[in-house]
Amino acid sequence: MDLNKRSAGVLAHITSLPGPNGMGDFGPAAYQFVDWLASAGQGLWQLLPTTPIGPGDSPYQGVSAFAGSQWMVALEPLVEKGWLAAPELPEAGFDAMKVDYGRVLPWREQQLRAASAGFFAKATAADRLAFADWCAGQAEWLDDYALFMAIRSPLNGQPWWDWAAPLARREAAAIAEVRKTHAEEIAFWQFVQWCFDTQITALKAYANSKGVHIMGDLPIFVAHDSADCWSRPDLYHLDKNFQTTVVAGVPPDAMSLDGQRWGNPLYRWDKMAAENYAWWTARVKRALSQADVFRIDHFRGFAGYYEIPASSPDAKEGRWLKGPGQALFDAIEASLGKLPIVAEDLGFITDDVHELRDGCGFPGMKILQFAFGGEADHEFLPHMWPKASVAYTGTHDNDTVRGWWNSASARERAFAGSYLACGDHDVHWAMIRACCNSVANIAIFPLQDVLGLGGEHRMNVPGILGGNWAWRFKWDMLGQEPARVLGLISAASGRAPIGLLHLP
Repeated sequence: MDLNKRSAGVLAHITSLPGPNGMGDFGPAAYQFVDWLASAGQGLWQLLPTTPIGPGDSPYQGVSAFAGSQWMVALEPLVEKGWLAAPELPEAGFDAMKVDYGRVLPWREQQLRAASAGFFAKATAADRLAFADWCAGQAEWLDDYALFMAIRSPLNGQPWWDWAAPLARREAAAIAEVRKTHAEEIAFWQFVQWCFDTQITALKAYANSKGVHIMGDLPIFVAHDSADCWSRPDLYHLDKNFQTTVVAGVPPDAMSLDGQRWGNPLYRWDKMAAENYAWWTARVKRALSQADVFRIDHFRGFAGYYEIPASSPDAKEGRWLKGPGQALFDAIEASLGKLPIVAEDLGFITDDVHELRDGCGFPGMKILQFAFGGEADHEFLPHMWPKASVAYTGTHDNDTVRGWWNSASARERAFAGSYLACGDHDVHWAMIRACCNSVANIAIFPLQDVLGLGGEHRMNVPGILGGNWAWRFKWDMLGQEPARVLGLISAASGRAPIGLLHLP
């Protein structure tokens, strides 16, 4: 995808899609949403990370940086193949407006296990060969992931450092024994990942055929309790008992007096450099197999990162250290070619972050909601944006535009109302129009803002565990009018086909 070409898109996660099975997935609704995007002249569909979810149902704390979320696997294709009987929903059904993870996930796992049993019992020779070929091609990450999950699942998610010592240390005899005794469970996790890959690849191909590019999201860090840490503990700052010695986060600021202690293990950049950043190259290659472009979360961590002692309960105690910088991306590009990356350059940003972003040729992000707390030269006001940027009304971590307007200070509302020539009834369209009419090459809007929804529809409230990542929409919320207006604004600003204007 050409990041220098004017385009527009919508941010909506897979799990937010409609459907009967408790949460959005790669089923028919995903294809219908692509059609809706195309009808609105949108050239981008931005997703949140599609890796497995972690604590608090967060897609930013998964058990693997390479695997796909098993919960996004659509059941309809498995039924069509004859591997799964038509699922019977729980008697009360599922909530159409939010994901009830506690009810949905166990039910979906039952369906996946039934489908796996059906596949291994009656799959055609062609399907078995396709599965075997895919497993062989993905073995570099798949073998460790499937083994990790096969050990972990019967232990009710016990973290890997608390496993029996031979397994935690990956002693050859213990690993060989598990591969033999857990062969069926290993095959199940391989099957689910094959289904995920097959389905996301098909969806991407369909979207591309409709002129819609898929934009992924790559968290910078991995979770401590992950297949990545277990398989290569030497690449992280861990002690002899595999406990973190230092962890990731950001220091205190006006928004958080204690800072943010994320708890992710920090990379041993010296070890990664000694291997010419092979792990990162493999990770980016995997991301590009599933998306046309992707955003890297917390990009500033590649220029300089904040190191917090693992013993510290918050982020007050810590220090800034130099990241790998340009050398990392040079190594990846030497292997994969020019990288279609958007740098999430928000928060505490210093000159070295700008230099790295510009040296790599990556566009940064501009958030319009942030623009109205300062003066007329604020960097997030559209007249201050450079072309090499991606403009957002807000992100998944922000309130919706309507929610922001309702909670903003009187000064912010007055400034925004004057700048955008809007009021509370049309502020969402005014912000979308301002992003589209700016010089920023790319403009992206959360679906909630396109629909003009209030703060009760936001996706995530940072720093709060529980209740996040659950938002869903219904088809009747889209209607024809939002797509029509979005198409008009996008076309008039050179981001969609001019034909959408129906000019005389």
